[in-house]
Amino acid sequence: MALSIKGLSTSLGGRLALAPTSLDFATGRTTVLLGPSGCGKTTLLKLMVGLVAADSGMVRFQGEPVVATNTAALRQRIGYVIQEGGLFPHLSARDNVALMARYLGREAAWIEWRMAELADLTQLPADLLPRFPAQLSGGQRQRVALMRALMLDPEVLLLDEPLGALDPMTRHRLQIDLKAIFSGLARTVVLVTHDLHEAAWFADAIVLMREARVVQHGPLDDLLERPSDPFVTEFIRTQRADPRLAAA
Repeated sequence: MALSIKGLSTSLGGRLALAPTSLDFATGRTTVLLGPSGCGKTTLLKLMVGLVAADSGMVRFQGEPVVATNTAALRQRIGYVIQEGGLFPHLSARDNVALMARYLGREAAWIEWRMAELADLTQLPADLLPRFPAQLSGGQRQRVALMRALMLDPEVLLLDEPLGALDPMTRHRLQIDLKAIFSGLARTVVLVTHDLHEAAWFADAIVLMREARVVQHGPLDDLLERPSDPFVTEFIRTQRADPRLAAA
């Protein structure tokens, strides 16, 4: 199992942000954390990468417990795309992508080779790399953010609503491209969204959350045909059309 959590919980500002939760994230599969705003999706993602401290429980990465002494090293094996990309505005696209590789002392020739490989993978024109984030479109910035997350060839990729701020046409194009990238990389992917149709498009498994708790975990068909709680049915109905049609 690439990534697993056992009894993981935390409170933020005196409020329960994640109730004790146990999940396994299978190697080479895409799991989508789904649910309304404030349900704990982003908190769970941050706990997995060590950006939020847990009150209880444990994260294991490739079977190894994630603790204070190894968190920094393990983060280099996990790619992370935050909401709206999180690019540094004072750095060019090229420098954003190369930042960690240069910090770790990778050779310049390797950085340039990897940069070209990732630009091809994400379909970002190379002539955009010298530009600053403000000079790029929203879709271009997301491609740069994905390149940065993939620069060190991570074993696990975490994405927090990576397409949420994009217009519908750009979002649709990137959904198609991202699914192809995930399939080609064969990496473990955990993606956060509030959109059931987007979850249906990407997910091998869906974790539906509500009020800091997991309500149901499984394939899309289980949520549609075997809901474990009235909230599951209610959540699906609010999304209107059958998500399997969007995913076809």
